Amino acid sequence: MKPGSRNLITDVPGILVGNAQDDTLKSGTTILTAEAPFTASVSVMGGAPGTRETDLLAPDKSVAKVDAITLSGGSAFGLDACSGVMSRLREQGRGFKVGNAVIPIVPGAIIFDLINGGEKNWAESPYPALGRAAAENAGREFELGSVGAGTGALTAMHKGGLGSASLVLEDGTTVGALVAANPMGSVTTPGERHFWAAPFEIDDEFGGIGADPSSGLGRSLNSRKVQHMAAQAQGPHPPMDRANTTIAIVATDADLSKSQCLRLATAAQDGIARAIVPAHSPADGDLVFSVSTNTKQMIAPERDLTMIGHAAALCLSRAIARAIYSARPAPNDVLPCWSDQMK
Repeated sequence: MKPGSRNLITDVPGILVGNAQDDTLKSGTTILTAEAPFTASVSVMGGAPGTRETDLLAPDKSVAKVDAITLSGGSAFGLDACSGVMSRLREQGRGFKVGNAVIPIVPGAIIFDLINGGEKNWAESPYPALGRAAAENAGREFELGSVGAGTGALTAMHKGGLGSASLVLEDGTTVGALVAANPMGSVTTPGERHFWAAPFEIDDEFGGIGADPSSGLGRSLNSRKVQHMAAQAQGPHPPMDRANTTIAIVATDADLSKSQCLRLATAAQDGIARAIVPAHSPADGDLVFSVSTNTKQMIAPERDLTMIGHAAALCLSRAIARAIYSARPAPNDVLPCWSDQMK
């Protein structure tokens, strides 16, 4: 396996990604769409998810294809970004047709970025416009780090961000991951130099620092993020519950059913656990969407799906580290960037 030409989820043929953000707001939206409707499912392992239209992605539900998936900042307000995406897709004639009606199917998920130093005193929610702008920007090339849904993301110790990575399997199947990393946990080992995901790094894609040679790691869970949240608390308890999340999408061109997509999303969750410590906590809304463009036939479905799930987990770990590695400083930041600490 090796990365695709872009080392982005858009190495999967037909996949498009768009970003939009407001740097004063310190928030934004990312959308994934494709040249045609695609099969999708979702796995939720965090204790505090924020979602829209995810029930219809269960294998027993009647919706067979969706038109886009939205990842957004803004906590519950950010779910409105899906409406902006729907408006743009409807103009393009994209969606489920019932008589003369055209209804784009756009599931979504959000991260909490309301206490990150950005200006949040809006009179009208900015997220429908951000969703629409992200849909208008959809293409094969996109930036990583402090952009889109990752604009205002925070990890335990550093700024979070938007990340992506890809792999091409030996049989030509392509797998990719896209993530907005805003976890309660840390992406770096104690000392903040080494990424937990370092064993999976390819071609120095997040700095080439290598794995931490120490042992006995994971017993100390320091968090600048929790300290910042506690400082903003008006009552006796810091507002950390439901204030974190890693939301991701993994995609492949392999021809998968909805039930196989669910298995892919479940396997990809391992990528979060390998890159963030701790992961899947009660205070996180960790979830993974999975997408199949259904263009490449599998030869041995059980064996092939195993390899695709493995590749998706590897891509997701790498994408998380790339998100934090690519984050850049901005005015009124409340946490440092990993890159600044390495200077």
